Parts: sequence; structure tokens; C-alpha cells
Amino acid sequence: MREKEIEEYLRKEVKKAGGKAYKFESPGNDGVPDRIVVFPGNRIYFIELKAPGKKPRPLQVKQMRDLRNFGCKADVIDSKEKVDNFIELVKQREI
Repeated sequence: MREKEIEEYLRKEVKKAGGKAYKFESPGNDGVPDRIVVFPGNRIYFIELKAPGKKPRPLQVKQMRDLRNFGCKADVIDSKEKVDNFIELVKQREI
């Protein structure tokens, strides 16, 4: 499975769950996560998508660490199953 397929699945599932998954591009800031996922109630998540088994590059790890240090939620998703788990946790307001 390719990263693009997982990204499309995330976008579709977030929409079904009542949120939006914005493509995140920040010129001059390489390594930012792929998507900013927003749900009602000020629930905002930065998501880096990867193909199964692939790991974030060191700069991507740094960018996510920086976001977490600001109190943001940032994570890596590398499968449709992890998308489903993410959506379920959001619905249950556990993250």
C-alpha cells in the first residue's frame, strides 16, 4: 500500500467523522506533517503519513517534536488500521 492511498483514506474517514484534513505545506519549513486534521471542539492534530513500515525522516521527527513541545498533538500514521484507530479515539474524545 502506498502513502498516497493511506492519505486519501484518512481524508475520507475524517470527513465521514465530521472533521477536515487540510493538506499542510509550509514554505521554508521542510519536514512539517502532511495533514492538519481538525474536528469540532478545537481538536487539532498534525499527522505525518507514511507507507507501511516506513519511518519519518530525522527532520520530520524534529518538526513533530517541536509541535508537541508547543502542546500540539502530532503523530505518524502508516496504515488504514491506524487511521481507523485514530478516528475511533477522536470519536471517543480520548485524544
